[in-house]
Amino acid sequence: MSANIQDRIKEKVDYIYQRLRTQMSSIGSSTTSDKHVFFVFGASGDLAKKKIYPTLWSLYRDGLVPENIHFIGYARSQLTTEKIFENAHKYMKVKDDEHEAYEKFLKLNSYVPGSYDKAEDFEHLHSETNKITKQPTAHRYFYLALPPSVYDSVSEMISKHCRPESPGLLRLIVEKPFGKDLESSNKLSEHLNKSYSEEEIYRIDHYLGKEMVQNIIVLRFSNKIFSRVWNRDSIAAVNIIFKEDIGTQGRGGYFDEFGIIRDVIQNHLMQILSILAMEKPRSTTGEDIRDEKVKVLRCIAPIKLEDVVIGQYTGDKESTDPEHQEGYLDDKGVPKDSTTPTFAQVVLFVNNERWDGVPFILRAGKALNEKKAEIRIQFRDVPGGMFDDNIQENNPNGKLARDELVIRVQPNEAVYLKLNTKRPGEMDFSIEETELDLTYKERYQDVKLPDAYERLILDVFTGSKINFVRSDELQEAWRIVDPVLAEIDKKKIPVIPYKFGAVGLREAFAGAAKHGYIYTGTYVWKDERSGSITSPYKDKERTKSNAADKK
Repeated sequence: MSANIQDRIKEKVDYIYQRLRTQMSSIGSSTTSDKHVFFVFGASGDLAKKKIYPTLWSLYRDGLVPENIHFIGYARSQLTTEKIFENAHKYMKVKDDEHEAYEKFLKLNSYVPGSYDKAEDFEHLHSETNKITKQPTAHRYFYLALPPSVYDSVSEMISKHCRPESPGLLRLIVEKPFGKDLESSNKLSEHLNKSYSEEEIYRIDHYLGKEMVQNIIVLRFSNKIFSRVWNRDSIAAVNIIFKEDIGTQGRGGYFDEFGIIRDVIQNHLMQILSILAMEKPRSTTGEDIRDEKVKVLRCIAPIKLEDVVIGQYTGDKESTDPEHQEGYLDDKGVPKDSTTPTFAQVVLFVNNERWDGVPFILRAGKALNEKKAEIRIQFRDVPGGMFDDNIQENNPNGKLARDELVIRVQPNEAVYLKLNTKRPGEMDFSIEETELDLTYKERYQDVKLPDAYERLILDVFTGSKINFVRSDELQEAWRIVDPVLAEIDKKKIPVIPYKFGAVGLREAFAGAAKHGYIYTGTYVWKDERSGSITSPYKDKERTKSNAADKK
């Protein structure tokens, strides 16, 4: 590890401990707790095994957890701590020179079996916690890596039987989904509010922990060049895209209850939209930022059915990949007559002075051709026809290609601005598209970007709520999608079939074009640094969709 990276880690550690010390001293008591306990509820499940325990190990390894911390797993299964880590080990990424630190981490872990609804089991957990810490005021962090069906009982039992004594802090981390519709979401919020203050509740949407989603705020409000163009006068359309190249992979029974709109659009993509469209907050504090996000969501009318396209993937029998040969209805647990969408596109409008008339196109799908999440902000056409005779021959629109700011969330984080330039070597004003490119793996070669869960659990320790969902945000997001979900169910709107591995749905691309998002299919990303003519991240979506439209 270079000295530069070591210095950065030390600065991060110092910052975290300073935040912790400041927070503890602000409680107002002459005696503060110096011990911490992190509980993993659902310790035997996939989320805990694949994400939570590996994240806790990473934070511990880098010195980014509070001192004097202990980790306690809790689940119904009769397991041991050793068995939990035996199951999770392949996800832990322990390097050869880290085994000593890993052994120390393991010794900080315990496991307590118990039910999710019996008071005596939670009283036992509370007793075991006090035995381990020998400090009843130790701060307690409860991560609910559990199915939503047990949120009510577990949260109630924790509040009644597992609270630390004053001045110890309690923080409850709740995983999405936060309800299935507006009614169930409000019911969950009301239930939590009976036992917890809003300050104690951390609703986690892991997309808010991603590097490029967090970078949107900095890009928007620290660069003067964007302040004059970030509005309806300059921007024609905003496209927020989420694509996965895998199907439901045995999770069909769970997914069928929710569908892609509830699973991705209502939370991940709506959160991105609110950050893109919000006004400048007074500060970078959590409440100021979340206030502005709520204001934007309140300006969005419920989605109209005519602005929705839904699809469901089928198996590609010609594929050599066995997974690609199976469709959604082939997944175990999915009813054979299910019309749950695995692909959806919705179009939203923010009815305020800044964004009036600008379509925000939110598209998400499983079993597509690639894994990708990105934001495409397309600017309006250049007025006048000065370069009409110099436009590329293969531009089907007969116009200059639009400038476009692209923020690639994953994979290989990047920000690039697509623009027009004179083709080198030509004697006239021949024009082609190129880019101003900030690809993180090129610009920041020595920097490890933290996993989203690492950021968010770290935020829980420091008490930062910037990247967590507030109850009024949640209510507004459900208000926007709830009516159209009910209408889709009531009218039994048919899903459009698409093959596993498709680029997307032609109907979705046509819907985006109808709302003013232009596909040209002429952009080619040239990557001279790697020696390749085109990057694997070229504009495949546009090129292929344009070819499909021509057919």
